[in-house]
Amino acid sequence: MKNGKPTLVIGANTDPSKYAYKAIKRLRGSDHPVIAFGPRPGVVDDVTIENEWNESWDIDTVTLYINPTRQPEYEEKIISLHPKRVIFNPGTENPAFMRELRQNGIEAEMACTLVMLATDQY
Repeated sequence: MKNGKPTLVIGANTDPSKYAYKAIKRLRGSDHPVIAFGPRPGVVDDVTIENEWNESWDIDTVTLYINPTRQPEYEEKIISLHPKRVIFNPGTENPAFMRELRQNGIEAEMACTLVMLATDQY
C-alpha cells in the first residue's frame, strides 16, 4: 500500500508488550503514516511519540489505547481533528463517546486495529 491511512495512536508506549506499541509497528509495516501520542517520550521504529497535542494533525483514523476514564480529556480534541473514524480497541469501549462521534459525522467502531490489519480490513 503506497498511500496508507494517516493514523493517530493515542496511548502510544515504548513497551513491546503493549498493544499500542504492536499497533504502531504493524501500521508502519503496512505503510500507514503514524502519529503516536502518549504520556512519555520515546521512539517506536521511525515514529517519535508526541507528548504535545497538535490540533492541525491531518489524520484519517484515530485508534484508542486508553481506557474510558482517561478519554474525556481527549474527546473534544479528537472531534476537532475531524478524522474519518475512531477505533475503540478492546478495553477502550465507550458508548457515550461513540454516540458523540457519530453525531459529529465520525465513524466509531469497536474493533481491534491489529486484527483489522492482519485481515486486510483496515
